[in-house]
Amino acid sequence: MPLHVENCVCPLCESTHVYEKNYSFHPYRVVQCRDCQLWYLNPRLSEKDMLSQYSDDAYFEGSDGINEGYSDYSEQEKSLRPTFSHFLSLLNRQQLTGGDLLEVGCGYGYLLDEAKPYFNQRVGTDFSLGAVNKASLYADEIFHGGVNEIPQGKTFDCIISVEVIEHIYDPKTFVEDLYKRLKPGGYLILATPDMGSFWRKGMQKRWPSFKLPEHVTYYDDETLRKLYKDCGFEDIQNLPFPHAFPLSVFFEKLKLDFLPCPKINIWFPHVVLGMSARRPYE
Repeated sequence: MPLHVENCVCPLCESTHVYEKNYSFHPYRVVQCRDCQLWYLNPRLSEKDMLSQYSDDAYFEGSDGINEGYSDYSEQEKSLRPTFSHFLSLLNRQQLTGGDLLEVGCGYGYLLDEAKPYFNQRVGTDFSLGAVNKASLYADEIFHGGVNEIPQGKTFDCIISVEVIEHIYDPKTFVEDLYKRLKPGGYLILATPDMGSFWRKGMQKRWPSFKLPEHVTYYDDETLRKLYKDCGFEDIQNLPFPHAFPLSVFFEKLKLDFLPCPKINIWFPHVVLGMSARRPYE
């Protein structure tokens, strides 16, 4: 099946004005909006083609398809679990836990399992049926697909979405839908690769989070805050999100996967930008 590459406006403010500087990854380019400063992919793969990749179980299991996906998501369990455990402990100290949790883009359910001590009910969604089947072992309820698959009227005290927003073609509609799924006073917590980090500035085009064609938007502190504000959120706060990675994955990202390495985790600060915001009380 032929793949469709398309041009687009800024996903955050719909401007067509971009700076001359860009990162070129033929046939794609990462450009920056002159009006709102968001970096985004333009041209990009069509959303229909990209969604078909997410629905394929090979996305989590390694494939030779059009996108990188995960070489083997299950092999990262020993680094993802401590990452999520550390982050959830921080959320608990910040009094952002309790009640009912929804995780959007739950993968194999590792965060949902680590969240068990902090929430009464844990619900997840994912586009991959294989991932949904695995995550169902760790959650009270799992939905196959996006947020719209959750029954109308079902709301949550907290919604977490880790490294998902950068995949979203229409981020304002996505966050507005999550807003509607929150109880008044509930929190939305987003985490995404930090475009403003020293890692990106230092590594430039070699930055591992230029993961194409699946990452279509790239946020820093300013643009993620703008997204929250435009969707009606308040009490916006930054959250530290140190991330553990297997040393083998680190070598792979730097194209050093031919080197032998022990099976250990290493922790990296400022790789991921975490941020919370509250739906106002009514």
